[in-house]
Amino acid sequence: MSLLATALTVVAIVTQDQAALRAAPRESAVQQAVLWQGDSLEIRATRGDYLQVYDHRRERTGYIRASQVRQQALQPENAPELLAVVRFLHDTPGAEALGIGYAAAYLKAAPTEAINGEVFDALGTFAERLAKRATVRQGKTPDTTVGAHLEVAAAYGVRMVSFEREEQVQICYNGDAFRRVLALPASDQQKALAALALTRHDCVAPALTPTERLAVDQWRAEVLDRVETTRLPEVLKNRLHLRRAGVWASLAWQRARRSGTGAGPVTAAGKRAVDELAAINQSELTETDAATYSDAAIRVGASRWAAEPAGAVLAATAPGSLGIATSPGQPGETCVHLVDSRHDAKHSLLTRCTYGIVWTASAAAHPQGTALALAVQPLDGWREMWVFRQEATAWKVDVVPPATVQPTLGYVEFAGWVPGSGQMLTAREAKVDGRYKLSFELLNPATLEVDRWADKPASLSAFQRWQAPAWKARTVSIR
Repeated sequence: MSLLATALTVVAIVTQDQAALRAAPRESAVQQAVLWQGDSLEIRATRGDYLQVYDHRRERTGYIRASQVRQQALQPENAPELLAVVRFLHDTPGAEALGIGYAAAYLKAAPTEAINGEVFDALGTFAERLAKRATVRQGKTPDTTVGAHLEVAAAYGVRMVSFEREEQVQICYNGDAFRRVLALPASDQQKALAALALTRHDCVAPALTPTERLAVDQWRAEVLDRVETTRLPEVLKNRLHLRRAGVWASLAWQRARRSGTGAGPVTAAGKRAVDELAAINQSELTETDAATYSDAAIRVGASRWAAEPAGAVLAATAPGSLGIATSPGQPGETCVHLVDSRHDAKHSLLTRCTYGIVWTASAAAHPQGTALALAVQPLDGWREMWVFRQEATAWKVDVVPPATVQPTLGYVEFAGWVPGSGQMLTAREAKVDGRYKLSFELLNPATLEVDRWADKPASLSAFQRWQAPAWKARTVSIR
């Protein structure tokens, strides 16, 4: 039974963790249950230092010390007092369950016309913070407190969702309170924070079907676009730009994988992602947003070729020049054909098929016609590089991943050829073991070994001399 619906005029809200519900009004009496902050109890009588109460969540009666609870009337005239406590607990980490209890009490006491987005903003903040505590707590010393607080929240109708991500269970709030913030009168800042909470990348279920994921991403983009940003502080504007950049980058990839979408919507989504990342006010970018900035940049970097029209994918007519052609393979597959002036798609130098998105505009051939680099994106937020190269007897293709870890976030891209050496310049950015790493490398295509690398292109002489102008103009790795 939800406590929000309990018809009580006076309740006792538990303010201490591990409060004992006893069978009699004395310390030596049998303990019937352990109560936690935020639990709401019906008061039936007073017995000395104890209150006789009924616990609707556990469906049992008992006694609790009066000092371990706060008696609260649920009349309209008591609503301002309850709201003041909610405001205080809003900025009190660790008191999320208690805050949920007080928010529920306020919603019971306040008249309908007085309820606006503020209390739901606080309720959502409590729930989201509790979910983060539960996620971070995994693998540490056993602690029953977080689990107990989750049970208290569930008793008030606050629902959590969980799923496995990066070898751990991710716990997220389902966002019901934040949806109410968007629907009710609320400040621009409250609506912006609600939109950010509802559109978190790490709270999108990984098991969604392609159709479901496309619908979710479109909904996330619409929610973010409805936020009025004129009067928002620059820090919050930056966070909205970062979230929009990531969402539109995902939309670009989702649209590209649907055959009936067409090039226009794909290009529009890709350009929107790049534009949102470019709109960041660097001077107002806080230290706490550094990881979020890197996250957004990688997502945009993985899908940035969506912003470039594919055009005609044909081999050049000059002798020895290389190009690619594509054709449908098995259902969902795209086959890439390496072609030149003497070999067309039917008689290609080499053919390889993939279920990933082939960004045909990225094809970059070596001036001597001995190699070609191509961007292929198999997953949202993960873009690889195919390197076609000529060996003594035949052509070969190798896949260069952003990192030698399980795919999470990352991209690797061609940045230029080094004349006379056969080496190529690459930029690589990825999330590895929870940390973001950006490197600029001198790669040997024959062995796929990195001969030299640096964290800045200016620190690598080959980059200063031979980086491709087209790459420098479009990449998001230099920011």
